[in-house]
Amino acid sequence: MIVDLANQAYNALRHNRRRSVLTMLGMAWGIATVVLLLAYGSGFERGLWVAFRSFGTNLVFIFPGRTELQAGGTKAGTPVRLTTDDLDYIRDEVPLLKHVSPEVAKQTLVAYGTRSATYGVSGVYASYGRMRRLDAEEGTFFSESDDFTHTRVAIIGSDVRKKLFSGQNALGETIRLDGISYQVIGMMRHQVQNGDDNINGHVYIPFSAMSDLVNPYYLNSIVMEYEGDHDKVVTAVRNSMGFHHNFDPKDRRAIFVFDVFADLLDLQVISTGIKILLGFIGLLTLGIGGVGLMNIMLVSVSQRTREIGVEKALGAHRWHILFQFLTEALVITALGGLLGVLLAYFVSWSVGSLTLWSAFEENASEGDIHLYIDFATLIWSTSILSFVGIISGMLPAIKAARLNPIEALRYE
Repeated sequence: MIVDLANQAYNALRHNRRRSVLTMLGMAWGIATVVLLLAYGSGFERGLWVAFRSFGTNLVFIFPGRTELQAGGTKAGTPVRLTTDDLDYIRDEVPLLKHVSPEVAKQTLVAYGTRSATYGVSGVYASYGRMRRLDAEEGTFFSESDDFTHTRVAIIGSDVRKKLFSGQNALGETIRLDGISYQVIGMMRHQVQNGDDNINGHVYIPFSAMSDLVNPYYLNSIVMEYEGDHDKVVTAVRNSMGFHHNFDPKDRRAIFVFDVFADLLDLQVISTGIKILLGFIGLLTLGIGGVGLMNIMLVSVSQRTREIGVEKALGAHRWHILFQFLTEALVITALGGLLGVLLAYFVSWSVGSLTLWSAFEENASEGDIHLYIDFATLIWSTSILSFVGIISGMLPAIKAARLNPIEALRYE
């Protein structure tokens, strides 16, 4: 019986080919829209994450500030300066830490041959490169043995390489930082980033070698990589610094704490909200195709009322009629969905990428929006399509199943 009903549904679709094809196109357009919108949302999220990649994930940055609350006899407005002593305090008093690195930065005249320009130069530990994912395009980051041996080596950003070396190989060459020679041992690949600190226009040298350029006792920042609960780390950092610098740990302006994980959570909430909004818009678009499918199926029920009456007179039950018309609707939905997915793949391949970060900086195509249709996008699209198809086909099928056989046979 089920096979016979499925054959009848197939023959009905063949009998009304033009109508069926047009309905399929409506469903195809709707599902293609859903897939492309979801792919856009995923591409937008990936583009944002590319820009935040240089901040790492489980990192906490602290920067000097100025007190806002009076505590321990210290009046408000007192500057708080980070020092190398704070490195020991943090190591001893803050739990869950894996690596800690100071950073001392200075705007410095960087020269090679007759070319020169002013760039930021930072003295850091070797772990800094791993924590901030400063991948070397050529060469390598300096080693931990260079942290305390005053080795004059340098890692340069892509903008520094382009300016001083015209993009040519700089490994083994000697650059001058305020007239002091440093050997280039690594060149960082270009990074898309979101922040005032331009990594591409930066030079990194061992912390011990920074004493040739500036007094390294006072720090511009301290970077920490941790494992576990980020809230416990931030609280412990504020308590430790508050105790040793005599300010209230609740004073948010005494030191500035940049919790990367917390900011990434906020970013994830925003990107998820955008994807939900795009999915909802796609659902509404697909709903238009669903309304068209429902209308066509209602017309089909009206045209085949006598046929339904004959089937019921021959012993067909309600669920048989329901199955027959629902099958027709789902076949149209499935074929339209397949065509829509193929259309979405074709459009995503044709478009390639949409401008995002490349609108703000050069060589930032990695951070643009790529319409990559992944498995999760297909799963969500299929779920939405199935929902719309079942709802659109169920109502006409129920109407057909409830027809009185006697009245159906009398229908003209």
